[in-house]
Amino acid sequence: MNRDQVKGIAKDVAGKVQRKVGELTGNKTQQAKGAAKQIEGKVQKGVGNVEQALDTGRQENPLRDRAHVEGNRPRRLLTGNGR
Repeated sequence: MNRDQVKGIAKDVAGKVQRKVGELTGNKTQQAKGAAKQIEGKVQKGVGNVEQALDTGRQENPLRDRAHVEGNRPRRLLTGNGR
């Protein structure tokens, strides 16, 4: 789990608490702020998920990234239609 995932979860939970407190006290402003914080947390967690997926992909195929960085391109296989 990376930093964005952890921070996103924390913001989501904090927003949920803030929203619930707003509901219990009848404070619409706190409800809205809590809901906004929840959305922010979910987005940040999503960013962390994407980062993790990219890192996992690099770890699974390190030669692909190396070839790209060095400017080497994979050779295309010739097919029967001349392409």
